[in-house]
Amino acid sequence: MDRFSELQIFAAVVENESFSAGARKLGISSPVATRAIADLESRLGIKLLNRTTRYVRVTDAGKRYFEDTKRLLSDLADADEAATGINGEPSGQLAITAPVLFGKMFVLPGIVDYLKRYPKMDVSALFLDRVVNLLEEGLDVGIRIGELADSSMHALRVGTVRRVVCAAPEYIALHGAPQTPNDLLHHTIITANGLNHSSEWKFSNLSIRVRPRLSFSTNDAAIEAALSGFGITRLLSYQLAPYLADGRLKPLLIDADNRELPIHIIYREGRYASAKIRNFVDLMAERLRNDQALQL
Repeated sequence: MDRFSELQIFAAVVENESFSAGARKLGISSPVATRAIADLESRLGIKLLNRTTRYVRVTDAGKRYFEDTKRLLSDLADADEAATGINGEPSGQLAITAPVLFGKMFVLPGIVDYLKRYPKMDVSALFLDRVVNLLEEGLDVGIRIGELADSSMHALRVGTVRRVVCAAPEYIALHGAPQTPNDLLHHTIITANGLNHSSEWKFSNLSIRVRPRLSFSTNDAAIEAALSGFGITRLLSYQLAPYLADGRLKPLLIDADNRELPIHIIYREGRYASAKIRNFVDLMAERLRNDQALQL
């Protein structure tokens, strides 16, 4: 068996944690997959997989080899795609990541639009409120909010948001509105333990360590608590835009923090331009740049 086929089989077995499932994915028999991995391990002189009757797990050496294998297969797929011509219709798999609420509000509609335009494409989306390493987790495109760390990734700025302190009119009527950040120490605070969570709220000229009475694991739960009139919360402007627009939440301490947070699309490409990545990035960039909630 040629080395390319061995790598394909190895990647499929690791991804599916099963010889039989990996074989089915490739349309081959389980014995063929088992023999290919055995030949690969024999040629390399290392153990790549631990096998039992119930599962298959990658070894430490196998994990490193799998990461290199995925990059090689991705480069080969991109080379094939480039050879078909720049105007060829995208096909295959695309894996993306974004923050949870941002993904739901802005990225999901773009994914649906993308899939309608390119029926030969499949997309897997990972919405998480943590920074995901695209290379380590085999992802193609990510959305980042905030300043970017130095990276080998391509980055395209598509919008701007800021942090907003807010409360429902009912809360303000009962407890008044804080006039300075220090006044927050005397109010009921709601926080969300999402991306870059901290009990320290930084403003333009000072920082306040708030004492939340109610803390959630998700941003949308914090919004619901604020809408109920329970207290004051602080989230990103895009998360609050619908509620600020219809008056269900009121912005507070508007002049205390004017710092902007950029939104970037980051993506990886091999030696060859990938039409599936390029077309998704172009589509998503146009949608985000045309959304007024992201253009402050």
